[in-house]
Amino acid sequence: VQLQASGGGLVQAGGSLRLSCAASGRTFSDFAMGWFRQAPGKEREFVATINWSGVSTYYANSVKGRFTISRDNAKNTVHLQMNSLKPEDTAVYSCAARLGGVTTIQSSEYDYWGQGTQVTVSS
Repeated sequence: VQLQASGGGLVQAGGSLRLSCAASGRTFSDFAMGWFRQAPGKEREFVATINWSGVSTYYANSVKGRFTISRDNAKNTVHLQMNSLKPEDTAVYSCAARLGGVTTIQSSEYDYWGQGTQVTVSS
């Protein structure tokens, strides 16, 4: 499956952004989806994940209550709504797909990755 992330940009602290990841090539509902981020000089970290149906979601503690992951299987798209952004949210955000539809926070368990989209939050 091919994944294309979009929606990144520059925003002031307290602002919002909505990231999107469009999938193609395979049946989208076969996959659980995840968002990860990597800041300069840091390791990639888990942000959020959603199961194949959208019923089950899980978030990193650092974004819980501020970010919302959702998916539209009819449009083969997963979104990450990011509110109350903080400078520490600045990173390259990447979407990933895991065949089988079950959520996981482990990046090694995802089968496909999209290119990242840069999110920069100014203070």
